[in-house]
Amino acid sequence: MEFEVTHPFHPWRGQRFVLSTRKQNWGEDRVMFYDAEGRLRSLLASWTDVGEPDVFIQVAAGRSFVRPDDLATLAALIEQIERSHGD
Repeated sequence: MEFEVTHPFHPWRGQRFVLSTRKQNWGEDRVMFYDAEGRLRSLLASWTDVGEPDVFIQVAAGRSFVRPDDLATLAALIEQIERSHGD
């Protein structure tokens, strides 16, 4: 079975690979495959067309670099750092 890398910012986007196996690795759903040099590689399954499509990636259609929740987390972290380094 082949799969395609679909993550909009991954350098392998659009490339197809032969699926070796799919498994949970450190709590992540990953696909395992061999690259052109014969090395075993893995990617998050959500970055491929193997599983359910990521709704955010579909809706954003490459127009957004971050998810709203991730942006809110980053803003809170920046605020915390600014407070800890303030006068």
